[in-house]
Amino acid sequence: MKNARKLVFVTLSAFAIGAAFPYVNFALDQTYQQLKVMVDVLELIKDNYVEKIDPQKLVYGAAKGMVTELDDFSQFMEPDVYERVKSDTEGEFGGIGIRVDTKDGWLTVVTPLPNTPAWKAQMLPGDKIIKIEGASTKDMIIDEAIKKLRGKPGTQVKITTAREPAAKDADWIQKDLTLTRELIKAENVKWRMLDGHTGYIKIVEFTGHVTENVEKAMKELKGKGMDSLVLDLRYNPGGLLSAAVDISKMFMNGNKMIVYTKGRKPENYQEFRADGSAPYENLPVVVLINRYSASASEIVSGAMQDNKRAVIIGERSFGKASVQSMIPLSDKSALRLTIAKYYTPSGKSIQHDENNEHGGIYPDIEVKVPLETEKKLIQQADEIYFPGKDEKADAKKKDLVADEVLNRAVELLKARDVLGNLKPAAK
Repeated sequence: MKNARKLVFVTLSAFAIGAAFPYVNFALDQTYQQLKVMVDVLELIKDNYVEKIDPQKLVYGAAKGMVTELDDFSQFMEPDVYERVKSDTEGEFGGIGIRVDTKDGWLTVVTPLPNTPAWKAQMLPGDKIIKIEGASTKDMIIDEAIKKLRGKPGTQVKITTAREPAAKDADWIQKDLTLTRELIKAENVKWRMLDGHTGYIKIVEFTGHVTENVEKAMKELKGKGMDSLVLDLRYNPGGLLSAAVDISKMFMNGNKMIVYTKGRKPENYQEFRADGSAPYENLPVVVLINRYSASASEIVSGAMQDNKRAVIIGERSFGKASVQSMIPLSDKSALRLTIAKYYTPSGKSIQHDENNEHGGIYPDIEVKVPLETEKKLIQQADEIYFPGKDEKADAKKKDLVADEVLNRAVELLKARDVLGNLKPAAK
């Protein structure tokens, strides 16, 4: 009798749990039902498709299909691709000289590097590379695409580009290019004095040693009389989070928030704050951004803006600020999954949301640059930083187009100096 009571109690308890949490059973049923559809499709293809096909290929195809429903940055990697991504430790490499990102599923040029094959071929920011050696780049894993573009210096790579036309209703302009790879030695920081008081630092990307290079640039410019700074993050595709945080710390302290991450799980919440060691806390700063400033460059500009530490000039930025985790799977494939997003100190999501049209960093002062002017500015970049030593150097300088965004920044810093020196008239 006693055991019977126990049995009744257990049965009633199970019934009570089922009644109290009906959604648990429902969720499980839903998941199994959805998985059953996938299994049914797999079996139907195996048994009825006109040609025999490897089931593993179908499984990988299904995994890729699931991930493409998420965002541009989550990716499923087959074992061979994952192995190549892990082993990518090249410093100097043969390539065509572009920085790329993924936009709308296509490999997209962020900027061509001066005096490289891409630059000489007049590739521009926003150009989409739609084919590499005849293979479509649609939804291609960005690491894999970069590896296809790289290779031994002197070898050639064939690509097809597509450029958005001036007229909105016109077709994209496609172009086939055969480029010869060269040894690419990219600089991540460039600097110079704009005048006797204004320093200028361009961070090309937040890669290794960028923090040390910015520190070196700041010391050199201070030694030349710099008392205000223009920090140029245009065309910067991002890079290391640690570098973005460390560079932000140079200009702000007092435990100020720089950026934080937030996801569905509590453990994905993380704050990054300034400390008490900012050597340039009081230096007037203007930050330049445009529609190709992404990731780490958005973290810096967002932190400077929200903490009222700098004025931001240019265009709304790219809107790429998601945290990916690389998850190895049982068969040595891997899933790169977005697990959190970056937020500015005031709580704005940096990640671009196409449906709700928010994300990115909005400039305090908007200055848009015509495409033709933008093209000329990119083409003359090497002349600004690496002026020619021939007799035509002075003639070249006369042909340089004005950088209106940079000029506006300098004007703003000069106006600040003038206004700062104004004093009330004596009574």
